[in-house]
Amino acid sequence: MMRSMVLIPLMAGGCAIAMAQSEPAVSCAGIADIKIDGVEITKAAMIPAGTILPPAYPGASTVGPLPAHCLVDGVINRRKGADGEEFGIGFEVALPGVGAWNGDLMMQGGGGGNGVVAYPAGASFTGDKPALARGFAVASSDTGHKARNGGFDFSFMRDQQAYLDFAYRANAEVAGIAKKIIAQYYSKGAAYSYFVGCSTGGREGMILSQRYPTVFNGIVSGDPAMRTGFSNLAISQWIPVAYNQAAPRDASGKPELDKFLSDGERKVFMNALMNRCDARDGVADGMISDPMGCDFDPAVVACKDGKSEGCLAPEKIAAIKKAFAGPKNSYGTQVYPGFLYDADIAETGAVPGLLALGTHGLFGPYPTATEIDVDKEALHASDPLVEPASTNLSTFSASGGKIIFFHGDSDPWFSALDTLGYYQSLAATNGGPEKVAEWSEMFLVPGMRHCGGGPALDQFDMLGAVMNWVEKGIAPGSVIATGKAFPGRSRPICAYPRHAQYSGHGDTNAAQNFSCE
Repeated sequence: MMRSMVLIPLMAGGCAIAMAQSEPAVSCAGIADIKIDGVEITKAAMIPAGTILPPAYPGASTVGPLPAHCLVDGVINRRKGADGEEFGIGFEVALPGVGAWNGDLMMQGGGGGNGVVAYPAGASFTGDKPALARGFAVASSDTGHKARNGGFDFSFMRDQQAYLDFAYRANAEVAGIAKKIIAQYYSKGAAYSYFVGCSTGGREGMILSQRYPTVFNGIVSGDPAMRTGFSNLAISQWIPVAYNQAAPRDASGKPELDKFLSDGERKVFMNALMNRCDARDGVADGMISDPMGCDFDPAVVACKDGKSEGCLAPEKIAAIKKAFAGPKNSYGTQVYPGFLYDADIAETGAVPGLLALGTHGLFGPYPTATEIDVDKEALHASDPLVEPASTNLSTFSASGGKIIFFHGDSDPWFSALDTLGYYQSLAATNGGPEKVAEWSEMFLVPGMRHCGGGPALDQFDMLGAVMNWVEKGIAPGSVIATGKAFPGRSRPICAYPRHAQYSGHGDTNAAQNFSCE
């Protein structure tokens, strides 16, 4: 589908035509009067140019300044649900001026348990400017409920319809309504539609490609929360229990997980890891650009011959290797992938890396047990309605859809290898790696934590990449990344199975001196 271009001749009467086209078909306030079955438009108001949004969470950046736009608030299918609580799919749509609109829709994914309608600026993984400032009409949704107790409140799941909306229905519903509003406001429909999300938003993107294959032309799925039950089994049970087997004990005999490794031991481990794998890309720069080629064995830092300084006790090495290998059941079957040895796994901040667990995790205290019944735990880990497991994307790909996956190698919540495993299964189901690469690519991001942060280059334009692929037929292959962790540095992030490799010549902080190999 080609974007239409209308040339207005500079002649008598031309100015009047241009003036008419510069105004929306209905006023911003008039959108509130649009009648759509099951939809309440609760507000429609012009937002002035220069608006700056505050940080969405501690540590995040401000967003803006934004261009002038019409902001539409609404609710789909408002109703009384379980326990008399009010439910409905809340949404917002931001509409740039007629002259500023690029003709496309971009929908942004959610995070955690959703329950909040984030401002539809489209600021994540869209390059130097949020999507709204790039001319996109942008939509967002709370996926059908209001969070009452923070971003990880899943109490809404007691209501069946709210559960279904969150699992897969809401975003497709909102996309349909957004397209109707766009068509009314601009007197024509969106030429192309895109979805960009990370974490829960990454899962949502996968769900859309699988259950609603013709709603979006291009999808970006980052660090997807694909199998939260299984990742929680790995992060909150398997890994701490493995560490407990070698952790020091308190006076009552309970393992002290937060003392499993000292700062010095973590430093010894990380020095050995980086010495082994950092320079494989041709330059030692604090990043492991080729994680799949990193053949680091923690056993190299195991204490030998009674030595206790500058090394780790053999039982601690065994615990680390077991933890990073991921959980297996009693039959030896891998129930969740292992984790990559990467540059940020020893982070000791508010959300620690996998080598620095404290006493509490994301969802409560870590276990003090030294054994885990994986068979039992795995029985309750799956949630089929929420998990985006299908690899049959034949309709999506045949209709010209493109989907890009990316995942931070140091993600402490979801294993990058789980996303990679899905991508490999996608290739196997759809004609092999070369065939699936015609419409899907996977990017591993060195050093990046969950959806950003870490010793990483975590700023990149995946929206532009998928847009060029959909509209111009140009597959990304690589995307240029920068980041606050390494000021002045740029690198290509390469589509799997390639990685960035230094040419051996020129500035090692310049992306043009690296190629994908």
